[in-house]
Amino acid sequence: MSKGLLLQHLLEEYLLEIQLKNYSIRTLKSVKNNNGLFLRYLESEFKIETLDKLSHVHIKAYIKYKQSLGLKATYINSILRNLSMFFCYLKEEGYIRENFAKMVRWQKQDKVIIKSFTDKEVSKMINAFSYNTYLEARNKCIVAMLCDTGIRNSELCNIKCVDIKKNAILIYGKGYKERFVPISPMLAKIMLKYEQKRKLYTKERYQDEYYFFSQKGKQLTIETVENVVKKSGTLANVRKDIRCSPHTCRHYYAQAQLRNGLDVYSVSRLLGHEDISITKRYLQSIQDEDVLKMAVKTSPLMNIK
Repeated sequence: MSKGLLLQHLLEEYLLEIQLKNYSIRTLKSVKNNNGLFLRYLESEFKIETLDKLSHVHIKAYIKYKQSLGLKATYINSILRNLSMFFCYLKEEGYIRENFAKMVRWQKQDKVIIKSFTDKEVSKMINAFSYNTYLEARNKCIVAMLCDTGIRNSELCNIKCVDIKKNAILIYGKGYKERFVPISPMLAKIMLKYEQKRKLYTKERYQDEYYFFSQKGKQLTIETVENVVKKSGTLANVRKDIRCSPHTCRHYYAQAQLRNGLDVYSVSRLLGHEDISITKRYLQSIQDEDVLKMAVKTSPLMNIK
């Protein structure tokens, strides 16, 4: 282990690294906050500021401290995940031999049932907007694309016209990882109508780089997309216990694909998940009656040819 290296300086180095890898602002903020609080705890409780004095015991002490505050297991595990990302980088760079965070057990989480939209709600959300104006057509297309591709909010904002292919959309995910998502015939029809309005709106007035843009011709922000989905949910009278957000559209897409018979591995690839275990959470949230319907579709006897 490298001696005398200040942990704060190493954290600043790592934050630069993940910025270069184009991680989302949300991830950057989470890593910075969680690791920063941990370093302050080390200095306050153990007078530790350098890497050579650190061990997994100190991480265990920090987790125990967080437990004493009554934090939920999911929140504590998110802290561990951010610490692990930092120490994984330190190991890769040769500063340490082992990832200390991986030597600490994760907290047992309660099974989380992910609630999402129903098919009828999604249909109403899309139809909440018309094709009468550019913004109405844009909003309709945004909701349709989120629900029919499962892409992230930030990924949608970054789609450029050149990324739209004949039957698929090129998506740049976390860390600039590329993947394609298919364009279904239904989505293609909505996109075509939107593009007609878009062409009239951009003529001699706005840039033509991004597929979706604001009223003033600027690249969409994640806040704008969040507002569009929230508005569509209000207009469609979506149940009050369902959060109308782009991420809920992503939940809907994953569960709908699984209910319709697509395998977990394929859904994981389409969502851009690094680990299939993340996708399995959606499968666990599918109701028993839907599982029975899925089983009928894949019945051995029904599929004998």
